[in-house]
Amino acid sequence: MNNDKNELEIIKKYQEKGYTSNYRVVDGALIDNNTKSKYKPTEIFIVAEHRFEGMSNPADMSILYVVVTKDDEKGTFLASYGGASSTEAAEFFNEIPKENVSNKENLFM
Repeated sequence: MNNDKNELEIIKKYQEKGYTSNYRVVDGALIDNNTKSKYKPTEIFIVAEHRFEGMSNPADMSILYVVVTKDDEKGTFLASYGGASSTEAAEFFNEIPKENVSNKENLFM
């Protein structure tokens, strides 16, 4: 867990490194909010992830996925998990093949 930094601080660090796209999950696809490009789980590479617990309520948890798409777009996706999680986003990220997941771009290791 990254107790010393909040989500926004970490997202800012990744944005400084070129991870500037923001995404949403709709109908089983990851969609770039700017370009509207759609990606299937097999077209996404998770290059780092960070988990957070809520300051006032540890049950408020989130995970930041740092991703690269098949066409080299780089960005982040912040998902809540635990009680307030989006099942659609959780299902999408669970479908990403294990070989597409690494921590090679983790800025905080």
